[in-house]
Amino acid sequence: MAVALKAEKRDNLKTSVTKQIRANGDVPSVVYGKNKESKAITVNNVELVKTIRDEGRNAIISLAVENEQPVDVMLHQYQTDPLRDEMTHADFYIVNMDEAMDVSVGITLDGEPAGEKEGGVLQQPLYEVQVRAKPADIPDTVTVDVSELNIGDTLSVSDLPHSASYEINDEEDTAIATVIPPDTIEDTDEATDENAEPELVDASDDNNNE
Repeated sequence: MAVALKAEKRDNLKTSVTKQIRANGDVPSVVYGKNKESKAITVNNVELVKTIRDEGRNAIISLAVENEQPVDVMLHQYQTDPLRDEMTHADFYIVNMDEAMDVSVGITLDGEPAGEKEGGVLQQPLYEVQVRAKPADIPDTVTVDVSELNIGDTLSVSDLPHSASYEINDEEDTAIATVIPPDTIEDTDEATDENAEPELVDASDDNNNE
C-alpha cells in the first residue's frame, strides 16, 4: 500500500524563491515519468524524511499535488545538506504498478559467522544489488544468512535467496560477504603503509626535477 505525501505546485523557479522554499522547511522537487510532463513541486522536508525512514528508500508514495489526482511515485534521486541533515532537492518518478523496473536494494547480513568465533573478520564488499520487479514487489532489503561462514568462505550473489516476485541482475559470482583471517588485515595494512611513502617521495622528486 502506498504511503500518502502532499505536494504543492512550484511555478516560480528563481534562485531566490528556491532558497526561501528551503528556509521555510520545504524541499524543491520535480515529478516526472515516462510520457509524462515534468512538473516542479515542493514537499515538506520533515514529512519526506519521515516517509523514507519509515517506509524505506524504494517506498511507493501516493503523491497528492494540490487540486490533482494522486499519482504513484518513487523517490528517484535526492540531494542533501550534510551539515543540516536536510534534503535540498528531490526527484520523484511516476511508476506504472504493472511494469517491472530496475532499482537498487540493500543487502542485510543475518547472523554471526562461525569463522568470527575463531578470530576471523567478516567483510562485506557489496552492500546493494540491482533488482528488477514490479513496484509493489520491490523488497525493502535482501537478507542472507552468514552464520555458517568459516574463515576463508565467501558468499556470492548466487547464494542470495531466490524469489518469484523479483529478479537479481548482478553477476552471480560477485562476492557479497567473506570471512578473512585476522593476519590478512594486518598484511593489507602493512602493504598500504609500505607503498604510501615511496609514492609520496616519487611525487616530490618529480616536482623537484621540473
